[in-house]
Amino acid sequence: MKKYLYIFKSELLSNLQYIGNILIGSISYIIHIFIFMQLWLYLYQDENNLINGYSLNQMIWYIIVTEIIWSAVSSRKLCRKISTDVKDGNIAYNLNKPYNYVGYALFNHLGQVFVRLIFYIIIGTSLGLIFLKDLPSISLVSVIISLISIVLAIVINSMIVIIIGLFSFKIEDSSPFHWVYSKIILVLGTLFPIEFFPKIMQPFIKYSPAYVASYGPAKLFVDFSFTKTVEVLVMQVIYLVITWLIAMLVYRKGVKKLNVNGG
Repeated sequence: MKKYLYIFKSELLSNLQYIGNILIGSISYIIHIFIFMQLWLYLYQDENNLINGYSLNQMIWYIIVTEIIWSAVSSRKLCRKISTDVKDGNIAYNLNKPYNYVGYALFNHLGQVFVRLIFYIIIGTSLGLIFLKDLPSISLVSVIISLISIVLAIVINSMIVIIIGLFSFKIEDSSPFHWVYSKIILVLGTLFPIEFFPKIMQPFIKYSPAYVASYGPAKLFVDFSFTKTVEVLVMQVIYLVITWLIAMLVYRKGVKKLNVNGG
């Protein structure tokens, strides 16, 4: 485990030298939040109204949190890196390293994500306070649990994208799969909470990646309950185990294919 923490630390320190790039990249995040704010301000013509159980304050903070998670992950960049490593054969150089490639890819990426996450939390919180001048009903406990859930969501997001990138062992280009995944997260977990979908769809969405990778952490922040906490965290742990096992299975089959073909 120490070697993976070293990989994480090295990438973290490296990214601290490029804070300017992160600030420039946050412009798109600010634009997205501004657009969504205008949309929901229009829909909530009366700020005291509730739409599917969400107040205007809760809805905008929900968008802020889900956008923080998705923007921090930067999944397209990760998918492209994994896919390039596979197609160009760079992954073969990691076979004799004293670490597993999946673990290396995850902790290397998390080193980049952590720096962005801090900045997006600061920017998102500032935007919310500027426009809404208030936070949802929160406590120290709910904030801590929400942050834990956000970190787990980021790890799950990263693992799923790593799996998609590893599909390049089998297919020429895995980017279409990433496009589909990103749109699932966008529609089912970022733009709208689960409660906004027809009741017949909600049970299926609760078992989808959108529930644990986007909806869950935001829901805990804007409408905290211990019942929901147990439900979300248990689902996230299950998803972590499943995605890790799938990633290792895809990777080992890909490595076996490399060995059979002579690297």
